[in-house]
Amino acid sequence: MKTGSLPCKADPLLQKEFLEKTMEPVISLAKRDEVELYYVDAAHFVLGAFLGYLWSKVRVFIRTPSGRKRYNVLGAYHAIRGTMVTVTNTTYINSSSVVELLGKLSLLHPDRAIKVVLDNAAYQRCFWVQAYARLLGIELIFLPSYSPNLNLIERYWKFLKKKCLYNQFYSDFESFCNAIDECLAKGNKKYASELKTLMTLKFQSFENIQFLAV
Repeated sequence: MKTGSLPCKADPLLQKEFLEKTMEPVISLAKRDEVELYYVDAAHFVLGAFLGYLWSKVRVFIRTPSGRKRYNVLGAYHAIRGTMVTVTNTTYINSSSVVELLGKLSLLHPDRAIKVVLDNAAYQRCFWVQAYARLLGIELIFLPSYSPNLNLIERYWKFLKKKCLYNQFYSDFESFCNAIDECLAKGNKKYASELKTLMTLKFQSFENIQFLAV
């Protein structure tokens, strides 16, 4: 039997309705090249150990850097082309970061309709961000609460960690950040075959599910 996880506060019926009534029409437009569709989310990478799987008959110690330095990435993943537009820093992702990202998207597609899918983080849903999006003519599509499974870019964050961070040692923060930047910039070409099957516009639906008793 296959098992998976579902956020306890997620509403499967609301997710299903959102996919069918809101996203499927937009995805169809994007596939016909009538709109530019992006999925947005922030990831926070702390310099340290990212362990995958290691099997050994003897005890093995793995070198790891220490500290609390954090590399923040606010990314916009293009649903059709697989390209990534980012805003990065080592402090905090906030509404200013979102405004900067929207400005980059507007400059990339000056004469195109742009639709952006994102979650309900307060800094993304604030008045300033929504007003700036309207000024640029960008439509913000907010996901139902507790629905990371409907945000395509979430898959990319997991993939990035697997490819450039798991079981890797970076001696300094600069090389750590550079590895992440390179994966963001070149990943869609370097890992094209893997991403083609991973980053499909098919989303897991949770209607008619069974819960394990715990």
